[in-house]
Amino acid sequence: MIELDHLTKKFDSFTAVDDINLTINTGEFFGLLGPNGAGKTTSIGMISTLLLPTSGQVRIDGQELTRHRQDLKRKISVITQEYSMRQDMNMIEVMQYQGLLYHMSFKQIKEKTEELLEFADLIEFRKRKVRRLSGGMKRKLMVCRALLTDPEIILLDEPTAGMDALSRRQMWNMLRKLNSKELTIVLTTHYMEEAQALCDRVAFMNKGKLVDLNTPDGYIQNLGPYAVDEMIKDDIVSSFFTTKEAAIDHLSKIGQDTTLRTLRDTTLEDVFIQTMQAENKKIGNGRRK
Repeated sequence: MIELDHLTKKFDSFTAVDDINLTINTGEFFGLLGPNGAGKTTSIGMISTLLLPTSGQVRIDGQELTRHRQDLKRKISVITQEYSMRQDMNMIEVMQYQGLLYHMSFKQIKEKTEELLEFADLIEFRKRKVRRLSGGMKRKLMVCRALLTDPEIILLDEPTAGMDALSRRQMWNMLRKLNSKELTIVLTTHYMEEAQALCDRVAFMNKGKLVDLNTPDGYIQNLGPYAVDEMIKDDIVSSFFTTKEAAIDHLSKIGQDTTLRTLRDTTLEDVFIQTMQAENKKIGNGRRK
């Protein structure tokens, strides 16, 4: 279990993360979503101890996480947005280097490397240099490297950024398999469909604050599971309804002269947009505490 207790991070006068309280359950696939500058990556940085909190604390299984708690830090692996592997190494060398950093035996490294590369469908490319790997293969190799030391928690910061659609779906399948083995996964992403497909719960952040917390389906049901899009003065305006009958009734009242009339399912992206627009309106009106 991961607990964020009044977690705050300031950079001089700028507050990047503002008094967040949050519990992530063991084995949960948890999403942190928000616009650029919301504080997602900073939060991940504090959970990984790459950044130190200005105030508050992170607890792992009830114990305070600090840079000196190697036993707790070993439970966590981080996969960053940036490719952080030497380009002149092949896959086996990347894995060996990581294992030696954690004082694993050569036998352990060899056995675990073969197991993980097989799991990720990378085994046939094990001698290929990093510079010759596709973006999707590099991302999967980074996941394998993170799993080498048998962590209990994986922190994923934009793991599918820049991937094509097929590679992204392959990564989703890989992450689902990992989560099914009770691995706790914390994900930041700008792809709302990714969070909707993968996450048990999702927290919305904005300007360093925790705005809302729910399951993807809970968010959608609260907004209304049926959406009607219509063109109004060159803008697409969406309305949301709790029943399909109500959405169809609204469609009938729009009339036939509009250039766009669409009935569809509501998505987590709809919820995110509506939530952020409401939050920014509050901030603009000075009502945000």
